[in-house]
This record gives sequence, structure tokens and C-alpha cells, in this order.
Amino acid sequence: MANMGLVSIGVFPVVLAVSIVIYSANLITLQEMLPLIIGIYGCWVMVLGGIRRRNPSKYERGALSTFTWGLLLTIIGFSSILSFRDLINWLFALAAALLVIGILAIAVAMERK
Repeated sequence: MANMGLVSIGVFPVVLAVSIVIYSANLITLQEMLPLIIGIYGCWVMVLGGIRRRNPSKYERGALSTFTWGLLLTIIGFSSILSFRDLINWLFALAAALLVIGILAIAVAMERK
């Protein structure tokens, strides 16, 4: 298995490059670039959680915890973009993030049972 820390470091410049290409195609504004980077990298963290589920390590963060952080990053990033475009207001974005945190807390509690 590859060193996932090194793979994650390699994924980050790819995420930056994709974000720059999307910005240069005038699909997003400069204000939306950071949330896009956060959202796309959150998708990678969710994939990383799936990889860790297949090959768990003894002293590393668990797969569910990694997936949770990825999901939270993805929701924060993409809901921020929607909020900037006035498709949703910031209270809806906050409510979506809190809803996901609550559901994931319940899932973790049920898994440890």
C-alpha cells in the first residue's frame, strides 16, 4: 500500500490545478475558489476514508472519522459556493452542516455500541 500521506500531498496540487482551470474557464469567481478547493479536497478525504476501511492501520484515525471530516469539508465548501451565488442563504448552509454533524455523531455512537 502506498504512503497515503504522500498521496494526499500529491492530490492537493491536482485539486489546485483543477480549481484554477475552473476559474480560468469563468465558471467560478475568485471568491468561490477557496470553497471549491475545500469541497474538492473533502471529496478526496472521503475517498481516503474508503481506502482506510479496506486497509485499517492500528494507530491511525479510523475510516469513519476520516470519511466524516471529508463529508464535512465537502458540505462546507460546496454550500459556501451556493451561498455566494444566492442559491441558498448562509443559515441554510449552517443548518446543513449541523444536520450532517448530528447524523454522523449518531452513526459513530451506533457503531461503537
